[in-house]
Amino acid sequence: MITYSNENIPFPKIRRRETTAWIKEVALSHGYKVGEIGYLFCDDAKILEVNNEFLGHDYYTDIITFDYDEGNTINGDIVISLDTVKSNAEKYKKDYDEELHRVIIHGILHLCGINDKGPGEREIMEKEENKALQLWKK
Repeated sequence: MITYSNENIPFPKIRRRETTAWIKEVALSHGYKVGEIGYLFCDDAKILEVNNEFLGHDYYTDIITFDYDEGNTINGDIVISLDTVKSNAEKYKKDYDEELHRVIIHGILHLCGINDKGPGEREIMEKEENKALQLWKK
C-alpha cells in the first residue's frame, strides 16, 4: 500500500492512482513488489528538521528515503520537500511536474537498491530515473 500525505505545504497535484500504478510498475521492473510506502510532501523547514533529527545533517535536500525493505518487498518512508523540488526545477530549467515525478521515483529506486553517492552511481541512478520517467509519460 502506498500512502501520500502533506505537512506545512499544499498537497501536490499528482494523480495518486496513476502514480501508485507507475511506482509498482517501476519496482516490478527491478524485481521488487511494493509493500508499505509512505510519502510525506513537506516544505524546506520540515525536511531540514528530519535531516537534523534522523541523519544529523544541517542542510536542505529534495528527498530523504528511509528503507525498511524485507526481501524482495520494498517498504519505506519517503520525505520530499516541494520547496526544493520547485527550486531545482527552476535551477535546472525542468518542468516542475517532471521534476516532482523524478524525485518521487528516486526514492523508490533507492528502495530497489540503486545508490547515487559512490563513483559512477549517480549516472546509473539518472539512467534509471529517465527509464522510469518514460514509463510515467506513457
